[in-house]
Amino acid sequence: MPSFYFFKEVERISFTELRTNSQIRVSEVRVIDEQGNSLGVMSVPDAIRKAEEKGVDLVEISPNAKPPVCKILDYGKFRYEQLKKDKEAKKKQHVVVVKEIQVRPNIDKHDLGIKLDHANEFLIKGFKVKFVIRFRGREMEYKEQRGKEITDLIFKHVSINGALEGEPFKEDKLIIFTMMPTKKPV
Repeated sequence: MPSFYFFKEVERISFTELRTNSQIRVSEVRVIDEQGNSLGVMSVPDAIRKAEEKGVDLVEISPNAKPPVCKILDYGKFRYEQLKKDKEAKKKQHVVVVKEIQVRPNIDKHDLGIKLDHANEFLIKGFKVKFVIRFRGREMEYKEQRGKEITDLIFKHVSINGALEGEPFKEDKLIIFTMMPTKKPV
């Protein structure tokens, strides 16, 4: 019976993997110590030796510079702090969610009412709502008139919780507009 190992997927780190110690493949580097003081340009073996004397790593910070810039620091601690900063920044991000509601021109008033109630719920929760009015076949003959009636109904019903983000625009068989919430989400 085969045994399977399941591994928890590790979050990808947002910074690129930096080269350390023997991974650095250039002849000379500019070295900066732990306090940020420049030690000057030296060969990689000499820089690695200096880092090992202090019990830390030589990390290539700026590989594209001429010569590349390396810093003497504890690489494990550096990565840990970097991951912590990235996680904190991710917590503060605000993701805007756009909900889409599609409507046909010959929709029943009750069906339209239900869709508009859903739109109001979305706006109260803080989501943007994109309305798409789709015309097909003979409905295209009355696109201007019927489209205006439906958009007016939508504006009248949803304007309590939302505001129009931009002017409705007409694409070939569509009228599209977006409403954004006016009140703070609950």
